[in-house]
Amino acid sequence: MTAGEALTDIVISPDGSTSEHPGGSPMNTAVALGRLGYPSHLFTDLGDDARGQAISAHLAESGASLIPGSVNPGADTSLARAILNAHGVAEYEFDFSWRPSSDAQVPDGVSAFHFGSLGALVHPGAETVEKLARSLRGTATISFDPNIRPSLLPGAAQVLPDVQRLVALADVVKASDADVQWLMPNDDPREIARLWLQTGPALVVVTHGGDGAWAVCAAGEVEVPAPDCEVVDTVGAGDTFTAGLLDALAQRGLLGADNRRELHGIDTDTLRAVVTHASRCAGVAVARPGANPPWRGDVEAAL
Repeated sequence: MTAGEALTDIVISPDGSTSEHPGGSPMNTAVALGRLGYPSHLFTDLGDDARGQAISAHLAESGASLIPGSVNPGADTSLARAILNAHGVAEYEFDFSWRPSSDAQVPDGVSAFHFGSLGALVHPGAETVEKLARSLRGTATISFDPNIRPSLLPGAAQVLPDVQRLVALADVVKASDADVQWLMPNDDPREIARLWLQTGPALVVVTHGGDGAWAVCAAGEVEVPAPDCEVVDTVGAGDTFTAGLLDALAQRGLLGADNRRELHGIDTDTLRAVVTHASRCAGVAVARPGANPPWRGDVEAAL
């Protein structure tokens, strides 16, 4: 299960051309998990306009579904303008509202709960998402990605306590180096990840874009290079990476609260394999325009 924003990405290319794609960091992760073959449910705050209907259809086509109460009648679907530079890297501008229902109908048998981005940090809806994460910790592995969007957040000094509290709640934390540098510009992201690990997570992963990913667990640290691929754009890459992490952990029987002790005992060889798989999933995504995570067959073909 995933919780957080679903919105429409309006992608603006360097040549000025535009295209629209369903997006939103948690929604992209929910789509990626559905395409990888998992029962995938998204709790969000979606308008019932044409763009919202397109997002609902996109989820369904990917094997994912909306949790009842995720559609807000009469509301407009939020927008994100993704402005691409010459290297395909996006900067975002938002027209965003976040007021999710306070009574999500959680499906039975949830073994992993992922949340993050605007849905976890924009108030007042962030309180609803955090409450949901805490309620599921007794049965599910908790995954968190801060996925910082500065234009919709107050200053780092105000956001940092929220992020640190949510990191401590999670078992799996993934953050980009840009996220960590925005929160703590004078500190080494890897040192911050080491400190975060001591507050509760089983593993913390820091992604470095084209320079690969680095991860730390109680057993040690690993570094994984980025896959060799042609980058079209980076929209949805980090969200696909997160889905790849959860997929690799699921394949090894490490998800679910009953397996929390085993997850916290993960060794560095396993951690390297998990991060490598996540990187491969993200590598397929960056070779496509917009947020377009791979299906299981696409990942296997990339091996």
